[in-house]
Amino acid sequence: MAIEASTQQTRQPRIRLGMVGGGAGAFIGAVHRIAARIDDQYELIAGALSSTPEKAMASGADLGLDPSRTYSSYREMAIREAKLKNGIEAVSIVTPNHVHYDAAKEFLRRGIHVICDKPLTSNLADAKKLKKVADESGALFILTHNYTGYPMVRQAREMIANGELGDIRLVQAEYPQDWLTEAVEQQGAKQAVWRTDPAQSGAGGSTGDIGTHAYNLGCFVSGLELDSLAADLDSFVEGRRLDDNAHVMLRYKAKGSEKPAKGMLWCSQVAPGHENGLKVRVYGTKGGIEWVQADPNYLWYTPFGESKRLITRNGAGSGPAAARVSRIPSGHPEGYLEAFATIYTEAALAINAHKQGKAVDQAVVYPTVDDGVKGVAFVEACVASSKRNGAWVKV
Repeated sequence: MAIEASTQQTRQPRIRLGMVGGGAGAFIGAVHRIAARIDDQYELIAGALSSTPEKAMASGADLGLDPSRTYSSYREMAIREAKLKNGIEAVSIVTPNHVHYDAAKEFLRRGIHVICDKPLTSNLADAKKLKKVADESGALFILTHNYTGYPMVRQAREMIANGELGDIRLVQAEYPQDWLTEAVEQQGAKQAVWRTDPAQSGAGGSTGDIGTHAYNLGCFVSGLELDSLAADLDSFVEGRRLDDNAHVMLRYKAKGSEKPAKGMLWCSQVAPGHENGLKVRVYGTKGGIEWVQADPNYLWYTPFGESKRLITRNGAGSGPAAARVSRIPSGHPEGYLEAFATIYTEAALAINAHKQGKAVDQAVVYPTVDDGVKGVAFVEACVASSKRNGAWVKV
């Protein structure tokens, strides 16, 4: 967050945090822990860090957790922590997708706030059930679509909401990678094994892993809601059970009297030369914007009929939405970890307001369980459409 907001917020006691998953060898768990500490809003005090007791205890020891607060199962952790006077107030769930529903349910039902990795669940039925549990629990649910935390993504969203692009006509989003170009899951690569396994990942491969990010980002920036889609999914690598490439046409819902916007989304994990090539472009009647995750401190803005303009983080043309989630002076880049930290700090602001019985500031923005349900619905619609040879499917 902005330095003034961060300093003010650290006067609140650190939020007592637990973690499910994220033990030894897990990439995303370490990212969540770093993000939680960047703005100094949380203290990790408990964990069920692995599905095996031995690995869970070893991972807890590596992180310096009290052995009595290191658990062999998330259910044991939820039950005991809810009874402790100094038990966790929030939990980060960073497991493979198929665990999200059961784990989140255990904590929500005990009034513990949940910060969950995406996608929300491995199937739409569980996503809808989890939303019901979350809505009835009174606890907060934060989904870590971390790319929404970048300052220039917030800048683009603010400009579109203010009408600077006019009526939105086109939304183009893409997220290509190359790390699954070969069948590395057959060689035992841990991250690839579960992401290409329908039992753990769900019905979508690249669509669930990175397509949901591109889809969420397009909606977040444009303010639009998807109506229907037509998808062509492929598993290019022989023997792969889930899609590793998807081309998706999008139709958004109409806003007022304006004509509905259209869009295209490409996600791929078999595109050599791309590491994490997330990009979003939005075009309206008055102009267009373009943002690239690999160069995140810059936003290109082109008013129709005028020269292309570069808006920089904390620079000329940048507004308050970007400023409130910037930490570092101009000319020093903020990146992936800081954007992830923005989601954690927005969550902290919401959790602290909840503890005090106050309404959270309207400027605080984070993805919710509702965004999670939409993401899983997107994946299942893509799969259904592709099975019908690219037929249009309502989302």
